[in-house]
Amino acid sequence: MEAISNSAVPLCTPYKLGRFELTHRCPNLPGIWNEEQVEAWKPVVKGVHEKGGVFFCQIWHSGRLSVPTISALYFSIGIGWSTRPDDQVYEKPTLLPLKSDKIPCIVNDFRIAARNTIKAGFDGIEINASSGGYLIDEFMNDQIHGRTDEYDESIEDRCRLALEIVEAVANEIGADKIGIKLSPFDGKKDSNSEALATYMANELSKLGVLYLHVMEPRETANKSLLPIRKAFKGTLIASGGYGKSDGDKAIDENYADLISFGRMFLANPDLPKRFEVNAPLNKYNRSTFYTNDPIIGYTDYPSLEVAS
Repeated sequence: MEAISNSAVPLCTPYKLGRFELTHRCPNLPGIWNEEQVEAWKPVVKGVHEKGGVFFCQIWHSGRLSVPTISALYFSIGIGWSTRPDDQVYEKPTLLPLKSDKIPCIVNDFRIAARNTIKAGFDGIEINASSGGYLIDEFMNDQIHGRTDEYDESIEDRCRLALEIVEAVANEIGADKIGIKLSPFDGKKDSNSEALATYMANELSKLGVLYLHVMEPRETANKSLLPIRKAFKGTLIASGGYGKSDGDKAIDENYADLISFGRMFLANPDLPKRFEVNAPLNKYNRSTFYTNDPIIGYTDYPSLEVAS
């Protein structure tokens, strides 16, 4: 990461994230569950650190988006929250509910993955508990849940798996190396998204995790993170269609500590520099998203040439 000197750009000012100083704010997926993968990650992590970057590894379980070649580690078919049908069309195997006696295996998988990220040299991990189709969010969301065991309908029970995973990972690598990502307002959202997110924020504060990364809804201008901001005592990262001006405003008004960018950063590898000099941005090419080409739509966006 490149140090930014322009103090007029809140998004690009230095920020202290725990002990880290930030200089600015399915198939074909990589893994980190075995030693071979740990060794493969080491030169990648080394390269980021040599450029002054802080590097967290996001870990998650694909849940109902699993394919048999992956889920066969524990299951013979795609797994899900329950057998409740929905109105979506999936080109996936028929779902089976995740059996209660297999849940400790899932928790342990997260613990092992977290341990491996540290062995590979990462600075920490982000647990992905977002995006509806993935396992942790399936358990939390009452619109796609439907279990009848200790992980059933109350908010506390539906959040049980997420918190068991966070606690296990914290015991392995330390809570100060953990972030968690939530998307309580996204897609097929919970019937009481605010209560769900606020409960998680309170519980995560008790566990002492480093940061909470929350995706906001794009369809409303309401200040959806304010209850979460009050409940969570660590670093809050906001995400959801931000640009430079509204990102600056969110930080200036203490709405969030950091702003994350996805599509915009993918298309602009030097996004902080472009923000600093008010340069035009490359437009992302949506047709290249979620493809496995190592260059097109991934490393072929041009950087900004700035005269020294």
